[in-house]
Formats: sequence, C-alpha cells, structure tokens
Amino acid sequence: MTTENGTFTLKSNELGGQLTNRQYANGMGFNGENKSPQLYWENAPAATQSFAVTIYDLDAPTGSGFWHWVVFNIPSNIRELAAGAGDPGDHLLPEGAIQSNTDAGMPGYIGAAPNEGPAHRYLITVHALSKKLELDKNATPPYVGFNMHFVTLAKASLVVYGQKQ
Repeated sequence: MTTENGTFTLKSNELGGQLTNRQYANGMGFNGENKSPQLYWENAPAATQSFAVTIYDLDAPTGSGFWHWVVFNIPSNIRELAAGAGDPGDHLLPEGAIQSNTDAGMPGYIGAAPNEGPAHRYLITVHALSKKLELDKNATPPYVGFNMHFVTLAKASLVVYGQKQ
C-alpha cells in the first residue's frame, strides 16, 4: 500500500537476506541466542489503530509451516520493535502488546531450527490493523490470523533464509 509519504515498508537494521545466530534456537542442534530480530516500519496507513508482527517458516516439514512469533495490539504510535522483544521475560514490548502462542504452544519468540536440506524461507510481516484484536495470549496463530484478516489495512514483509549448517 502506498500512502502520501510512500510505500508501507518493513525493515531491519539486524537482518539482511539471512538469519543471524541471534535468531536461531538454542537447542534442537542449534547454539543460537533465540532472540527475535530488530524490526521497524515506515509509512503505515493513516487509519492504522494497531499493528501485529508475525514470523512464519514457510518450509517447515509440518505440512502447514511453523509460526515462530505472533504479537498483536502493538500501539499505532509504535514503529519499531527492539531485538529480543519476543522474550516474554525481558519486557521489551510496548505496553498493551500481546504475544500469543507460537506453534511450540507458548507465547513469545521461538528461534529458527530448520532441518537439514535446502534453506527455509522465514516470512516476517507487519500488519497494519484498523482496530485492536480482542484476543489474549492463548489464541493460536491461525485464530489470530483469521481475526486479522477482517481488519488488515496493509501488510509489509521481509523474507530471510535460514539453513542448518
């Protein structure tokens, strides 16, 4: 979506085309830091009332991908999430933001742990929403997505790759 100031865009000072060691899991054969990436966005639609951020592994061998992070009800005046904001114990998210369950069954960011083989594609998306979602941290990623579908004004995404070495 293009606004009067430009195109709604998601960026990161931390990510290029590949995940860094910070975003990989610390377990399952990985020695990563299990930290969500720093993200920022520009030129959101004027009618935005809240944001949501999702990280989804398109290539997880589950038949349905894998949700690594789902956070919603980010206040409309926020334009950046710090690195590590997905750690529920660090309290780096803005007040009112809710991290719902990932496909690991718990809220917060869960690091990438791709199986051996071709690189996995990780789709990182910021959703500009016309209202806050009336959900809590126990909402599943598909249920959050269903609710976002009806109130999404615009989306901006990055695709980064991760591979087991």
